[in-house]
Amino acid sequence: MSNVEEFPISGRKLSETSEYEALVAAAPSVLDAIPGAVYLCDHEGWLVRYNKEAANFWGRTPLLGEKPERFCGSHALFLPDGTPLPHDICPMATAVLSGEETRNAEVIMERPDSSRIVALVNIRALRDRDGRIQGAINCFQDISAHKAMEDEVRRKSADLEDFFENSAIALHIVGGDGIIQRANKAELALLGYTAEEYVGRHIAEFHTDAPIIGDILHKLSGGEKLDRYPARLRASDGSIKHVLITSNSRFEDGEFINTRCFTTDVTELFESESARRDSEERLAATYEAATIGIAETDSAGRLLRVNDALCQMLGRSRQELLSMTFLDYTHEDDREEDEALYTQQTLGEHDSYVLRKRARKPDGTTIYLDIRSSSVRDNAGGFRYGVRVIQDVTIAKQMEDQIRSSEQHMRDLLEALPAAVYTTDAAGRITFYNKAAVEMSGRTPQPGDMWCVTWRLFNPDGTSLPHDQCPMAVALKENRPVRGAEAIAERPDGTRIPFVPYPTPLHDAGGNLIGAINMLVDITEQKQAESRQKILIDELNHRVKNTLATVQSLAGQTARHAAGLEDFLRSFESRLMALARAHDLLTKRHWDDAPLDSLARAVLTPLAASEAVKRIMIDGPSVGLNPRAALSLTMALNELATNAIKYGSLSSEKGSLGVAWHLQEEGNDQAMLILEWHERGGPLVRPPTRRGVGTRLMERCIERDLGGEFDLAFEPEGVSCRISIPVGQVKA
Repeated sequence: MSNVEEFPISGRKLSETSEYEALVAAAPSVLDAIPGAVYLCDHEGWLVRYNKEAANFWGRTPLLGEKPERFCGSHALFLPDGTPLPHDICPMATAVLSGEETRNAEVIMERPDSSRIVALVNIRALRDRDGRIQGAINCFQDISAHKAMEDEVRRKSADLEDFFENSAIALHIVGGDGIIQRANKAELALLGYTAEEYVGRHIAEFHTDAPIIGDILHKLSGGEKLDRYPARLRASDGSIKHVLITSNSRFEDGEFINTRCFTTDVTELFESESARRDSEERLAATYEAATIGIAETDSAGRLLRVNDALCQMLGRSRQELLSMTFLDYTHEDDREEDEALYTQQTLGEHDSYVLRKRARKPDGTTIYLDIRSSSVRDNAGGFRYGVRVIQDVTIAKQMEDQIRSSEQHMRDLLEALPAAVYTTDAAGRITFYNKAAVEMSGRTPQPGDMWCVTWRLFNPDGTSLPHDQCPMAVALKENRPVRGAEAIAERPDGTRIPFVPYPTPLHDAGGNLIGAINMLVDITEQKQAESRQKILIDELNHRVKNTLATVQSLAGQTARHAAGLEDFLRSFESRLMALARAHDLLTKRHWDDAPLDSLARAVLTPLAASEAVKRIMIDGPSVGLNPRAALSLTMALNELATNAIKYGSLSSEKGSLGVAWHLQEEGNDQAMLILEWHERGGPLVRPPTRRGVGTRLMERCIERDLGGEFDLAFEPEGVSCRISIPVGQVKA
């Protein structure tokens, strides 16, 4: 409702009752009957009456009487550019205090739920018979949809203007009188004229052939369409441009208004055709000069010729493309449509078609292409090859998608982030939080929460961190991003999470602080990793020292009992490799434990010949060995295996070896690991005349290092060994 000049007055005569008094005294149905939102303020600006439409627009029902509101019932007011408009300086306040009227002004009203409408307001002061202001009346309308439509039209107009002006194809518009009304950059660049030299002149001035331009204008004025009509244009430097004109006409109420012309420069093609008469070279010149992709295809869709623009567009070499069909790089979801249309084209059902489709580049990216496919036919009408003009419209498609995107898209994106994200207004009140923020804080933020979504905060040293001193509060109060800080969030259930905050202030177009956004990155795993790394480094230092001591002992004992350097190298290398295999097994298990069965196989299998491996039986329950026990048992098993391969059962083709273990409960409630070694079928065994270094090494590994018992028997039918170790010494 825009007319606030007159309102019906009932009761006393007009000479006795002012407009203000009549409106105040009127029944509620009177104001509700007015087709629009209406409210009334007294001479001090206090809200005294309003109708239902106004309450609907405000999204609230302001109080009247004891606690009235001044000037406006809306939750908040803003100027059209988004600047806050305090109620005490709004148009109603101006009308009440100075009597100044407001006509068709636009303001933005915000409801309590933060939704906004654009309102067209008309305000007039109401005076008594002596001219004194008794109050003012405001009639306003919701024009949000109209404003949104204006913005959409404005955006589309800008897109169309940009498309026309910056198109890679030369375009111009000619009026019904033959005068050039507009020309884009490509058109001016084609002929070398400035806009002042070209626009506003008759199109015939630039055509070298009067009959041609006469025929063009005649056909267009009659409603015919031109498709690549050949013509010659005179450029600013005096040269002649051979062009193809594609155009159609616009009519309004049967009257010829103007034509829209696409000018394609084919001068190079014309000159090449005249000079060489060779179609291959003629088309090559046109292909490579084009700023859009061009390809020739056979009836099966295989590419016969492509230009550089298409190679660059698809990210493929010319050689690669010439080994493909155009369906090979087409997105799988668009192949069926393109193939069906091309098949119809080759069969002569239609001569050309236009299609927008997706294509995949070798790096996996998807681009959008506009395809215009045409046929080249022989004199009998048979299909010779297809010409495909391809234009990359990915950027245009992305712009279209961005226009369709809305604030909901951003909210969905923030919701999908694995990190906790929330925002606040300039005062620090939380305005948005995602699911990750709720999960991290262990609670749902409540209305009025300030600064942070967490329940409680602590510094890294464990001291309490008040919310109004947290990094987000610092970022807002000092209007700067905060980086490098750490904090600990405590959930209502008492669990604590270390995190790194990234608070960043947000500003409007004028640089004013409007709020902030914060991302909280959970660094629990990082802290745990740091702790584990320290433990591992300490453990590694301990292992290295023990390993070096073991190697030193192996070297000393082997050297003392070696017959010579070669014997020392062979024995020491064998023992060192056994130690290395145990280290490999433990490393793969992160030095946590080593299964006894895996360790036995890792020791015995590499030493024995491939055919002898089949004669080795390993059996026993699952037992996990600690690193010390694994190394000691490895050395013992290695000595036994080396002796079996050199002199024992594995040196014979019929010999066999059995390794078995079990757990045995002792009377003192102590469990023992019993491992038994039995060789059978080998050469006759004779007891050695002296104890070798291997025997002493095994006794040391089992008895001294593990507190166990080592019994070695050289029986005639084969060597036997019984190893008994307390389970507490070996288990991981």
